[in-house]
Amino acid sequence: MDKDDWLAKTFQNKRDHLTAVAYRILGSHEEAKDAVQESWLRLSRSESEIIENMGGWLTTVVSRICLDQLRSRKSRRETSFDSDSIDFEAVPTENLQELDEAIGPALSIVLESLGPAERVSFVLHDFFDLSFDEIAAIVDRSPTAARQLASRARRRVRGLSATSQEESPNQREIVTAFLTASREGKFEALLALLDPDIILRADPAAIKITTANQSRGAPAFQNEMRDAKTIAETFRGKAAAAQLAFIDGFEGATWLQGSKPRVAFTFAIRNGLIIEIGVTMDPISLAKLDIEPIQ
Repeated sequence: MDKDDWLAKTFQNKRDHLTAVAYRILGSHEEAKDAVQESWLRLSRSESEIIENMGGWLTTVVSRICLDQLRSRKSRRETSFDSDSIDFEAVPTENLQELDEAIGPALSIVLESLGPAERVSFVLHDFFDLSFDEIAAIVDRSPTAARQLASRARRRVRGLSATSQEESPNQREIVTAFLTASREGKFEALLALLDPDIILRADPAAIKITTANQSRGAPAFQNEMRDAKTIAETFRGKAAAAQLAFIDGFEGATWLQGSKPRVAFTFAIRNGLIIEIGVTMDPISLAKLDIEPIQ
């Protein structure tokens, strides 16, 4: 068996699983077929011999494709493929019926109300047992943020209030207090809001931009910061132009230039304390976030 035949056979063995993943994320038979087809195309163009975990690799790829489809919900251009190499005929009707029954109409309606990253995080964790480390790489979030996305989605699916015990009911108050203490330069007030083991993560764009603007009073961000006192000092006297905003459905903060977000601050909160802050300034990453300023 040559490499192409082996690759086609390996993919065929994973196709039912990939179809289940794609359909549960997308809720559309046709879009699921498109996603699975695209995952084959990406596999066929990859250096497959260096892939150690083929099942995990394919699940990651098809999930990212589905995430992009959820974000665009536009018709994707069909790409030609070798029809002699792999069969992309429709999944057997009985398999689709099983998936329909497994999801159910009520759950389908709730899934449609979720944001793309929420939906992917929930489906991959609750239906396919992926870890939050794995999901984080797919949705381009930290593991903590991926866990919160899945938790929020789970509460909606269960019909619970958005303010449950899994998430602090006072997130808006805590973020507001953080912004106020930051603007007013109140170090002790900032420190009181931070968990001793807090982590701050800033993307490369945030590090580059703030470093270049140190003379103008920009905070000194690093890729990862862990000391609560250091983080409190970093924000002391800053955030003058930041405003409260929903970031992917969670209370956070943003800074707008005109009406365009230039930075997103995300917060993870546990037991009334901030355990993680994310700083995003990369335009491509910002475009993937659902940012809604709170007036």
